[in-house]
Order: sequence, then C-alpha cells, then structure tokens
Amino acid sequence: MSLVGRDDELRRIERLLAEARAERGGALVVRGEAGVGKSVLLDRAVSVAKSEGFQVVRGIGVESDSELAYGGLHQLLFPHLDRLKTLPEPQAAALRGAFGLAENGEPSRFLISAGTLALLADIAEEAPLLCVVDDLQWFDQGSAEALLFAARRFGADPVAMLFAVRETSMPFETPGVEVLPLSGLAASDAARVLDEHAPDLADPLRARVLEESGGNPLAIIELGSIRRRTDEIDLSDLAGTVGTLPVPARVQELFRRQIAELPDATRRALLAAAADSTAPVETVLHVVEALGGAAADLEPAERATLVCIGTRVVFRHPLVRAAAYRGEPLHRRVEVHRAYADALMDDTDADRRAWHLAAAATAPDETVAVELEGAAERARHRGGAMAVSLAYERAGRLSVDAKLKARRIARAAQAAFDAGKPDRAARLAAEALSLTADPDIRAEAIYAQGAVAYERTSPRTDAELTIEAGALVRDTNPEHAALTLYEAVHAARHGAAHDLLQRAADLLREFTPPPHWAAVVAALLAWEDLFSGHPKPAVGPMRELLDAAPAGDLDLTHQMTAGIGGLLIAADDEAVTVSEAMLAHVRATGALGWVPYVLNMLAVARLLRGEFADARAHVAEGAAVSAEFGNATEQLAHRSLEVWLHAVSGEESRCRYLAAAVLPDAQSRHRVNAEIASWGLAMLDLSVKRFETALEALEQVCRGPARRDVLMRAVPDLVEAAVRSGAPDRAREALAEFTHWSAQVDRPVTTGLELRCRALLADGDEAEALYSEAVRLHARCGGPYDHARTRLVFGEWLRRHRRRTEARAHLEAAAAGFERIGATLWAERAHGELAAFGGARTEHRGTGPLALLTPQELQVVHLAAAGYTNKQIAAQLYLSPRTVGHHTTRSPGPSRPPRPCEAESRSAPSKRRPPRKHPKPRTASGRGLSPGSGMTWSSMTTQRAVKRVSKS
Repeated sequence: MSLVGRDDELRRIERLLAEARAERGGALVVRGEAGVGKSVLLDRAVSVAKSEGFQVVRGIGVESDSELAYGGLHQLLFPHLDRLKTLPEPQAAALRGAFGLAENGEPSRFLISAGTLALLADIAEEAPLLCVVDDLQWFDQGSAEALLFAARRFGADPVAMLFAVRETSMPFETPGVEVLPLSGLAASDAARVLDEHAPDLADPLRARVLEESGGNPLAIIELGSIRRRTDEIDLSDLAGTVGTLPVPARVQELFRRQIAELPDATRRALLAAAADSTAPVETVLHVVEALGGAAADLEPAERATLVCIGTRVVFRHPLVRAAAYRGEPLHRRVEVHRAYADALMDDTDADRRAWHLAAAATAPDETVAVELEGAAERARHRGGAMAVSLAYERAGRLSVDAKLKARRIARAAQAAFDAGKPDRAARLAAEALSLTADPDIRAEAIYAQGAVAYERTSPRTDAELTIEAGALVRDTNPEHAALTLYEAVHAARHGAAHDLLQRAADLLREFTPPPHWAAVVAALLAWEDLFSGHPKPAVGPMRELLDAAPAGDLDLTHQMTAGIGGLLIAADDEAVTVSEAMLAHVRATGALGWVPYVLNMLAVARLLRGEFADARAHVAEGAAVSAEFGNATEQLAHRSLEVWLHAVSGEESRCRYLAAAVLPDAQSRHRVNAEIASWGLAMLDLSVKRFETALEALEQVCRGPARRDVLMRAVPDLVEAAVRSGAPDRAREALAEFTHWSAQVDRPVTTGLELRCRALLADGDEAEALYSEAVRLHARCGGPYDHARTRLVFGEWLRRHRRRTEARAHLEAAAAGFERIGATLWAERAHGELAAFGGARTEHRGTGPLALLTPQELQVVHLAAAGYTNKQIAAQLYLSPRTVGHHTTRSPGPSRPPRPCEAESRSAPSKRRPPRKHPKPRTASGRGLSPGSGMTWSSMTTQRAVKRVSKS
C-alpha cells in the first residue's frame, strides 16, 4: 500500500525520530479506524529508523491474548531479556515475575512499569531506539500501562515510541501521549489509490467504490479488487446490505465473503488458526488434525494471500482473522477451543488452556471456573491486576455455586480497582452484593465500593461504606475488620468527618484485634480522643506507635498511621523520618499507588517545618502521580497544599486563582487539606497586614471541623491577626485549647509558638521575657519559618518600644530567614519595619537557592547528596538514568539550614572526585553521582548543593 496523502503524518513521525537522535525522547499514538493506514505508517517509520541507525523493538496486539497478563510486553521485550541483569534488582525481579521466569510473590504493576522504562533506556544506551507497537488496544492492560508509563518519562533519552491504536466502540485511552489522528484520504488521494490498484474500473463502479470506501485505503483496495467478479458479487448489493455501518465492517464483510468461497476444510483450518494467534504452527496443525483435517487444508487460504505461514499462521490483516473467526457458527468455535484445551493438556501454558476451556464452555462449569481461578492467582503473582479481574469475573460467570460466584465476582471487583478501572470495580462490587448475604463476601465487595467512593465521591462516603464492612466481619474475621476500620478512620479523618470517626472507634473498641494490629488500633482510638478535645490520653498511644515505626518492621498501613499521628502531636521531625523511610520503601517495591498518600504526609511535615522547597517537590510529584492514575481526591489534596505554599511565597495571583479552582471540590473531598489551603489564604492577608480580613478567615479555620487536626498550628496566626486588629478576645478561646494541646504534646516548637502568642497578648517585661524564650526555642528546635516569624514579631515589639539596635538585629535576621526560604511577602514586611527606622533600605539578599530548582531537580539533588547513583536515583523517581543526568547538569545548588533538633541522623558526605573535563553522564553504568565513583556534573553549584544538603 503506497503512502498517498500522508505527507504531514510522515513529517511528524520523522520529527519524532529526529528528536530521539538529539536525545529528546518522545512518543506518538497514531489513532484511526481499521484499514486507514496505521500499520503502513509504522512500517515506514521502521524503515526510516533502520536506515538512520536506530535499533527497533516491535510488537503487535492480538485481541484473543488481551486476557494474558504481560503477554504483549513479553513479546516485545523477549529479545532483550538478557539485559535484565543490568537493571536494579527490584525492577528486574518484577519483570521476571511478570514474564513467568521466576516466582516473585506479587510484583507491583508500577514496579513492572518502572522496569520497562529502565530496560528500554538501557537498550538505548547502545544506539537510538524506536519502540513500535501496532494495535496497542489489544495488548493486555498491564503491558499497555507499562509502555505508556515509560512513554511519558523519556525526557533526555534517544528513544522514540510509536503506537497504533484502532478506534473501536470502547475508546482506548492513552493519557499523556501526543495523538496523531489518522482519518480517511482526501477525495483526490483516494482516487489516486484506486487508480493504482484498479486502473480499468468502469466509471459507475469506480464512483461507488470511492463513495462506499469513505477514503479508507484498505476499503478502497479491497472493494476495487472484486471488479473482475461483479458477475458473482454485486458490489452495490454488498454495500446496500451494510447500509451505514462503518467502513471496516464493510471490509470485514468482504473478507467474510471471500473466506466463504473457500472449501469447508480450509475454513475450519482458518478458524483454528484464528482462535489462537500466538500458537506455533505445530499446535495449529495438531488442532486441525484433531478436527479431522490436514496441513494441506490451509493451502487455498495461503494461495489467496489471506494468510502467510511460517513459524506461526499470520493473517494478512486483523480483519481477515476476525472474519475467519466470527464468520463461523458457535458450535464450530466451541469445537476448536476444546481441541486447543486438549492440545495444551501437557503444556506449561496453563493460563492459555484455562482461557480455551472458558471459550468452549456454554454453561456453568465448576471445573473450568477452578482453572480460571488458578489463572487469576498466577496473574496476581505476575502483577497483572486487570488479568486477575478478567479471570475472576469469567470464573464467577462459570461458577455453579452461588456463594463461589459472589466471592469470585467480589475479587474481580477489587482487582479492577487495583488496575485503575473504577467503573468496572463499582459494577462488579454491586453485582457481588446482589448475589449473596454472606458477611465476608459482602464486606469484601463493600470495601471495593469504598475504594471507588474515595476517589469518585468523597472520603466521607468511603468511611461510611468501610464502617459498614467492618461491622459485618468484626466478630468473624478480625484481620479484615481491622483493615476496613483502619480505612474508615483514615478516610473520616481526611474528610474531617469526626462523627464517622467516632462510629469507627466504637467498633474498634468492641472487638479484639489481631496482635500485630493492637498498637495501630490504640493509635486510631487516640485520634478519636484528640479530635474530641482530649489530647492527654491521645498522645501516649500515638507516640508509642511513632517510636516503633523506624525500628520495627511495620506494615505500610501501620507506618501511615504512625506518620500521621506524628503530625497530630507536632512530632514533625519523627514524622519526616517515618515518611521518608516509607517513601523509599514504596518506591523500591514499586507500590506506586501509595506514593501520593506518603507524599501528602511528607509535604505537610515539610510545610510545618518551614522546608517549603522540599514541600513543593513532594506536592508536584504527588499531584502528577495522582493525576496519572486518576486519583482525583488525592490530587485535590496536593493542590490544596500548593495553595498554602503559593501563599507563603507571596504569589498572590497564583494562590487565589488556584484556590478558586480547587477549594469548591476539596471542601467536600479532602476537608483537612482544604482547610490548610484556607489557612494559607488567611496567612497571605496577614503577611501584608490585612489584619481584619485575615482574622475573619482564621476564625473560620480555627473553629472549623478540622481545627484539632494539623490546623491546630494555625492558632498562632489567629492570635496575631486578633491582636493586630485590636480584638484579642476573639482568639482567647482558641489559644486556651492550643495551650492545653501544647502542654500535652510537649514539643519545643509548639511551646515556642505558645510563648509567642502569650507575648503578643502581654505587656512590658513579661512580653519581652516571653518573646526572648520563644526566639531561643525556635532558634534551637524550630523550623526556619517559625523562627523568622517569631523574630519578626519580637522585632516589631522592640521597634515600638524604641529599642532600635535590638529591633534592627531581629528584623534583619527575620528578613534574611524569610528570603532564604522564599517567603517573599513576609520578607517585604520585615523590610518595611526596617524602613521605618529611616535611612537606607536594607539590601535584599535574594531568594534562597532552593527556590531556583524545579521540584524534580530538587528530588535528584537530595538523593545524590545521600550517595545514590544516577541509576539508583532513576529507580527511585521512575525516570531514566539519562534524564537524571540531564537534571543534574542544569541544577543550581540548594541549601537547607541545619536542624539541631532533627530526629533523623545523616552520615557525613563521602569525599568526591572533581568533575570530569567532559561531564556527560555515563548512565549505562549508573556512574556520575555516586560518592567515590567520579562526579560527572558540569555545574559547580550543583556539587555545592549536594554538600550542603548532605550536611543538613
């Protein structure tokens, strides 16, 4: 098929290849109906790439294989599996498990995706790489997901990825990858194609072919090819019978009629070949012979160019295969699948046998259902969540026993949610609930509904559902009850739904949890005490779990509870330690689904410690990962934190624009973080002395449903706004609660905040003593933001009392502190106070270097400072090593002030060699950022950044 009328598309593909040669990786999806020319464009791309020295890996999707976990990825990467040994071991192990090459527990689909990225990047180290997949929509979901994951992350690699996707009634989404739509040819181009293939076609028939083909090149060729058989097939009649059907259906009808003219034995042999496209030719012939045929039966089809026979039977076009299969009656298709199941009896491919048995089943059959359940569990161990869901659902459909059917459908629902298919999960969970009254099965289905509700509706709805699930199994399945009620408490806390948290706590008190859940249950019950206004009994259990987290081998659910508990009792340093360890663990194990939640917790901790650049990096990644995997609620949570960070950095227009976009939904989705955003807006007003406006907003925050959560830390702002507005009494109630809470948590940072509040309300010598002690505590143990805020208000007090020298010292220190962390408007306020002394304005020192880094660059710098190599950093951040090297050559140097009271300890940085004269990163070996292995960064400021971060 010639490439008539595709000049623009060819230029776009050639640009993709040119960018890959220039080490700017990219991806493109060619999307269009069957027969429109996608495969021909891909063929041309492969030809051009090979002529320019590219390596090429190529695969093709087949509909019948879409249930087999990671079958498509295995087909694509099989020639390069010897390279697995060069990958980070968790990724290599995940790919081996996905391909059935090793037993590996339950590898994460995200770790498999990261391994795919790393393997393709490793291949591209030798020469530019073109990765081509035709009919991506027929790849199993795990394979397609892994390839799209990689396609979105090649930034500085010589990799081009080119996919073809057929438009079907069920759209196949390719988020984050540029689409090149391919439509029918223009009239003049369609006429050229027809004239090339049917030059002697009579004018009336020629006009009808052009009309009926709709510009589809395959339709033009196939409709034109029957011109010599118009005495046997009436072309106008053929077109008329299909009416307004899409062009591919008409073409498929042409193939069906062509196949119908073949001998009966040939049609049966074609059916056998079409029923399993990946079967080797020996297996196909075995099935043909089992059905009474012979190898010679395929000869007429080969002569008619419908198939090409080699190691496999390859159809000329997917529509030919579809016509060969769908054109035969059901009883013949059943016969063929049974023959395949028999042929695979002694084969190692038990999954394929199970699916052939399922295709042959015409009524419920428990034996086949058990086979499919086995296939589902094998898929689980390969990390193929969607394959698990498909197999369990089909097993449910074939189940004889109603209870078994419900259980299998419920498991299909949970696997569908794990695979990122909430619609499917909700439908299957509802079906499972309609099938049974069994409490365990209902609890499992309701738990899946809650997971969907968290993202679709709100954490409150999730809490309501998981409380129901927990109540069902509280007396019969303590393990499941503990898990569901853990989810209920966390969801209720996110939504500030303390009525539901109390209901969940009541259930937790009414059963004996498994021993390994005891400390977590005690901490969750402590949350209920804290939010009910009783911090004294709450602090102990939360601190005990937090203390156990770094030393113990805790489950992720336990670590999450410990980390959040740390934030609730102002143990910010310990919360960071737990969160960072948890983040490293989920990255290493590929549990990417946990990443947004851990980053949320870590971002709040960094925000409270005044490490705003780090917090921005966590928020940026958390929002991006949430968006990538359709996690709408968690995306809103991160964007709410972004509002606060814009506020503290003085980006007023961006802050208010984002707040207007985010808060309406966030208030009903993730109430705690929405209130943090509202706190940020109020703080923005406070920084520019709009005290009355700030006071009104802070009163709402400090009296709202999340006031006893991390929002307790907003009370000092309320006190300052009230005092500056001349209405100190409006803050006294909130301050009294803050003081009681601070006494119980007993942390230097909160004690310093309390002293600052009391100083604002005091006079004379008492105020000075309180300020002085607050400054001392925050200098020793507070974050840079709290320290600067305390010095600012003390400096303002000293200036009003005409103690110019002392005031200037505090105000200059405050201004420098604000500038160092990028709190621009607060720095302006400090400089305004200094200007009131008269004389020259103090020179600004400029924004701290951390603010100059992009979030991803900041992550890279911190990991480099910890001694990770390029390859290790790439594995942590789900990037390619070359992209990591690209970031490091551009990154300016960050600094973070040391924290004397920080709980975590860091080893001293190793000595590093000076940078190479020609500092191109050697990402194949991972060298470049590893201490002692030779720095390859060209930027001296980046090297200083690593040393600074290491020391901090």
